[in-house]
Amino acid sequence: MVKHIVTYTLKDGVEKDAAVRQIASVLEPLVGKIPGLLRMEIRRCFQGMDYILYSEFESRDALAAYREHPLHLAAKDTFHHFLATRVSADYEE
Repeated sequence: MVKHIVTYTLKDGVEKDAAVRQIASVLEPLVGKIPGLLRMEIRRCFQGMDYILYSEFESRDALAAYREHPLHLAAKDTFHHFLATRVSADYEE
């Protein structure tokens, strides 16, 4: 199993709670629709970054396929303009 963790900051002027709700509403439902995506959580951070994405994948190949999957790319298009910075890390269990 691969765990994929990404932390983000949002651009100045973005209403953070509303943005995180919107992002979660388009990404979390991808579980069960994209092969190999087992779990997805998006939560507002209370310290440091603005929000975190935590996800689990069957394999490295599943994570790589997710990155280019049309459903993921379409979801990302709805909120990418909110994002200022991104830091990610992946590891296998």
